[in-house]
Amino acid sequence: MNRIVAALIAGFIAIMLLSSTVFVVDQRKYAVVFALGEVKEVISTPGLYFKLPPPFQNVLYLDKRILTLDTPEPERFITAEKKNILVDAYVKWRIADPRLYFRSFGGDEKPARNRMSQIVKAALNDEITKRTVREVISGQRGKVMEAILAKVSAEAKAIGVEIVDVRLKRVDYVEQINNSVYERMKSERVRVANELRSTGSADSEKIRADADKQRTVILAEAYREAEKIRGEGDAKASQIYAEAFGRNPEFYKFYRSLEAYRATFRDKGDVMVVDPSSEFFKYFKGGGAAGSAKK
Repeated sequence: MNRIVAALIAGFIAIMLLSSTVFVVDQRKYAVVFALGEVKEVISTPGLYFKLPPPFQNVLYLDKRILTLDTPEPERFITAEKKNILVDAYVKWRIADPRLYFRSFGGDEKPARNRMSQIVKAALNDEITKRTVREVISGQRGKVMEAILAKVSAEAKAIGVEIVDVRLKRVDYVEQINNSVYERMKSERVRVANELRSTGSADSEKIRADADKQRTVILAEAYREAEKIRGEGDAKASQIYAEAFGRNPEFYKFYRSLEAYRATFRDKGDVMVVDPSSEFFKYFKGGGAAGSAKK
């Protein structure tokens, strides 16, 4: 019985020792084999490998994928014209030299991220302090990112890290400057609106004056045409009157007198002081027409 127990214990120990000497490398990882803090081997090819059992040798896995370093809060920087801006940036990086990375940080990612954050902040500060707000936001944004990438890459290489890309996500003014910028934009929009209103008023007056001019011209032409037609009508009427007078002068005089009477006695309240024996009352007298005809 004791022999069976001893055999089981020995078998368990053998399995434990065997399992501690076997490790698997994933395709997304580096395997750093080290002993007493010294790197013995770096394995990047996926597969099954063997090593000495601890504490003679240990394995540390490092991520070989592209990682992202993103600042939790925008950092404040001062531009060349002494204005404060907030810059939110991110960095794409990966471990390029596992040995150097292990020596620099012992395989711990947190101090590596802190170190890269310091490097990126210093590079941002160097580039932003040399440029104006306009250049950082739009004018030279691409050049700023290229310069930052060059500086960060050089320093990151010394700790076993490769910087893949650096991007400025957002560049904004601090709250105080934002308010002044908004006020300036508002004033500019008000100025443009006033200019448009002035231009619109001037155009409106011009259109109104042109319309009044056209109206005057149209009325003048219409009046001229009306007077022309009226003159033609009067001429035609005079011609008719003349023809009628030539055919029967006495009837013509009688007809014209009737028209004069109608126009004169139109209102019953009219009062006239006229000599009854005047020519005007010629046809009111009995036999006036006959007497005239005899003559």
